Amino acid sequence: MADPTGFPLRDTATEHYDHYSAPLMAPFVTAVIEAADLFPGAQVLDLACGTGFAARAAAAQVGPTGHVVAADLHEGMLRIAARNAPRMYPDIEFTLAPADKLPYPDDSFDAVVCQQGAQFFPDLEAALTEAARVTRPGGRFTATTWTSPADRSPYFAAQLKAITEHGTEEAEARLATSLSCPADRLTAALTTAGFHDITTREVTFAIAFEDFADFAAGHLSAVPWGQSIEETGGPAAFAAAAKTIRATLTPHTAPDGSATLPFTATLTTATLPTTT
Repeated sequence: MADPTGFPLRDTATEHYDHYSAPLMAPFVTAVIEAADLFPGAQVLDLACGTGFAARAAAAQVGPTGHVVAADLHEGMLRIAARNAPRMYPDIEFTLAPADKLPYPDDSFDAVVCQQGAQFFPDLEAALTEAARVTRPGGRFTATTWTSPADRSPYFAAQLKAITEHGTEEAEARLATSLSCPADRLTAALTTAGFHDITTREVTFAIAFEDFADFAAGHLSAVPWGQSIEETGGPAAFAAAAKTIRATLTPHTAPDGSATLPFTATLTTATLPTTT
């Protein structure tokens, strides 16, 4: 079985990821940026930035006198992030870099934000130790990570059902990785990295999808576990998996095809101690 860590996507899937993940990420991006307590002129790192959702939101907070750096290991994601960077805030720097080997000097940032990325780090403690190194004393770390789907996020529970029925062990492992960073695991790693004042709380948002059938298939094509189903079982297995997701969530779907679903993530904050 292939290594389930990371967030491997074909370049052709990154456009779908940007489009279909946007409504899913939007309220959590707002939550993680608000928790970072940014200010005009702040220096910010968006760690595992993906297509730049949090980087753009951070840029709007720090303004033209601030600076946002967005790092990711996926070139395709960075290309889309750079393409979508708002022209009024040109000072967003996109860097191809692994989370556990960041090319920035010590004490570079007032805040590090990580929107749905921590669970994909092969070595979480190493990545957060690097985050601590590049954070200034008194600086802030904020992150969101998905909670278990069992009773908090019916959409992910439906994806798990679809993968169990139509996917492979690799697909199951990839979805499991996306849900593998509960509050206690992240708290322990942050403590080891040297962060203090660690807080965690669950945040839930109801997210509306105008055409849920389109979203279910489109989003599945834009995540590694959906990609794995198609690669191993072909279009028929992928179509069957998308159908299972739709059928499982029929109670949440209106006659016009729209759906509103709750999603829950853990919002984590921490600070780096000031020097004495």
